Amino acid sequence: MTAARLVARCVRGLEPALCTEILRTGSATIDWIGHREVGFLAGDGDLRLRTADDVFLLAGRRDDIGPYKSDLAALAEMARAVDLEGLARERRARGGPAGFGGIEISASFLGRRTYNRYDIEDVVGRVLAERAGVPYHARRHGEAPPAGHSGWRLTLDGTHATLLLRLGRRPAHRRAYKTATIPGTLHPPVAAAMAQAAEMRPGQRVLDPCCGAGTLLIEAHHTVPGTTLLGFDIDPAARRAARQNAGPLPVAIEHGDAGALTVADRSIDRVLCNPPWGEQVDAGGRLAGHPAQWWHELARVLADEGRAIVLLPEARGLGHALALGLTPVHVQQLSLFGSRPLLARLERQRDRRRSRTPREATRSPTRGARSKGVSRES
Repeated sequence: MTAARLVARCVRGLEPALCTEILRTGSATIDWIGHREVGFLAGDGDLRLRTADDVFLLAGRRDDIGPYKSDLAALAEMARAVDLEGLARERRARGGPAGFGGIEISASFLGRRTYNRYDIEDVVGRVLAERAGVPYHARRHGEAPPAGHSGWRLTLDGTHATLLLRLGRRPAHRRAYKTATIPGTLHPPVAAAMAQAAEMRPGQRVLDPCCGAGTLLIEAHHTVPGTTLLGFDIDPAARRAARQNAGPLPVAIEHGDAGALTVADRSIDRVLCNPPWGEQVDAGGRLAGHPAQWWHELARVLADEGRAIVLLPEARGLGHALALGLTPVHVQQLSLFGSRPLLARLERQRDRRRSRTPREATRSPTRGARSKGVSRES
């Protein structure tokens, strides 16, 4: 198999994590990094990129067009120049569907224009459908495309117009394991990025104190098999969803309150968590009225050389971490379904003595519980 030009798209803010994952395949080099996308040249290595929302073959790229409807003609010309036979052959060789049962295309753009996304889709989609001799499905009226229609994508970022063809049969972010969901469930590529940032090792104990549907722990298993994975949640529906999603994987899901964990002090090597800040689901249990108690339990259970990767709705929580001897060593902002959460990596301060546990240092009469923090999707 010859090298192919591919583009992976991701949540805004995860571009560095996606680049790292691409390079770690050992068979790819980065061409460019753009808004929510990374272009790369790939050989025949493993391209299961868990931090990617989707992976595409590059069908065409040119300078971005102007802001007027008359400028759309340039996109039609780009569609006429696409090597449809070559794309179909490459996609099939990489395990994707054969041929084009029909054409559907999703467009997006940055900046002010006198046309909308549907105008872009219609201009390009109709040309591709005519050339391939197959039907075109317009997204303008919100109807789902019939089965077998190929997933095309076109982006205008102010610098380039990029036309893409989905490599697989469905978007990469749709995990086969995610058969059960609950409100506030974590977007799998974000969970994968968090698991990779934890730099786990086989044999370590990994905890999610409010695990929801289990996405973080499942992604942790796929990132580094051989860890001991433990999840707590106060909600029985969440525990049922997590167990269903985990299936036969070695993930232990137990009833527990995130503010009063049945876990020994300094016994957890890695904590992965989308903490319960009440943004998506009302707080309950011991965190109701005392959400900061979550931080005290995190600091109590984290081992001396431990690391926590957490998703926060705002920077205020980092003050709690510092007060409890946890240092934010890396913080980055994401753009996730209308919200702008922070992905933070925390490590215990090396000079912190064990004369008093965080629980002894600052007690609160009520602690812990469950509810979800940031907008996401399954």
